[in-house]
Amino acid sequence: MAERMAARANTSGATGTKAKSAKAKAKAAPKRKTKTGSRPPAETFGKKTIALVYDFDGTLSPKPMQEYAFLPTIGESSADFWKESNRIASEQKADPMITYMHLLYKKAKARNVTINREALVKQGAAVEFFPGVEQWFDLINNYIAASPDSDGVSIRHYLISSGLTEIVEGTSIYSNFHNVFASEYWFEAYELPYPKRVITDTGKTQYLFRINKGVEDLGASINEHMPEAQRPVPFSNMIYFGDGDTDVPSMAVTRKNGGYAMAVHPPGKAQEKCTKLFEAGRCDFFAVADYREGEELYKRTCLLLDRMLADIRVREEMWNLTHG
Repeated sequence: MAERMAARANTSGATGTKAKSAKAKAKAAPKRKTKTGSRPPAETFGKKTIALVYDFDGTLSPKPMQEYAFLPTIGESSADFWKESNRIASEQKADPMITYMHLLYKKAKARNVTINREALVKQGAAVEFFPGVEQWFDLINNYIAASPDSDGVSIRHYLISSGLTEIVEGTSIYSNFHNVFASEYWFEAYELPYPKRVITDTGKTQYLFRINKGVEDLGASINEHMPEAQRPVPFSNMIYFGDGDTDVPSMAVTRKNGGYAMAVHPPGKAQEKCTKLFEAGRCDFFAVADYREGEELYKRTCLLLDRMLADIRVREEMWNLTHG
């Protein structure tokens, strides 16, 4: 979980006679307050964390993660499964995410296939990625570390997906994420595992605000007001990576609040979706989903990172003038 930025109070150097009690001294030297009057100021500029936030299916991986092992294990073709799931959701006016999670286990049970948490994690090993994804995280980390403007800057990678947390945990890239927000099963709820967390297209935006506010404990509410000055990861320090219409809410929220969005499309396939996103002002750049060094995606991401690093330097210098 993300660490919250600590704010420590500055005390004055007011002096008094030896007869003054400590309590009296404290009254004579009131604590310095922020403009909001809610917390004392931080002693150093703390908004130096960059967050790269990724969708999964179609963004990092060519296919939905369930298609690599889960559906083959229960003997379902991808086309038939998703067609049935969408039909049921439409007929029942149900949430498509809840519907697919229920249908997966319903079909597994019908075929006497035991699927538990351990089995799903093992399935993650079968998930394939676009070129360069497995090396991407170190590549970007090293780029930031080598920048002359990166003094004190840290970088985090996050995943927000409607796919399954359990499968993600078994993939080769899981250890690169600071946190993963994805749909998840509750395995001891009822006769069949019950959806514990379902992340929809619009629901993804909640997790962007959790990153922004540093409230990544899912048991904690993010509804309490938090002044911008106290939010540890400004949206201006974020880049959201997505591949299509399902990412529009997250792209819109990120860009509206000063961050950036990158759209990707599969190698060798039409970029029409990305073009429409770009023309509609949903993304800053788009590129082929080729994550290797020197490719368009890498170059355009680095351009955004350079801009973010420069902006952080500017904001830090302004902070120093204000608090010096």
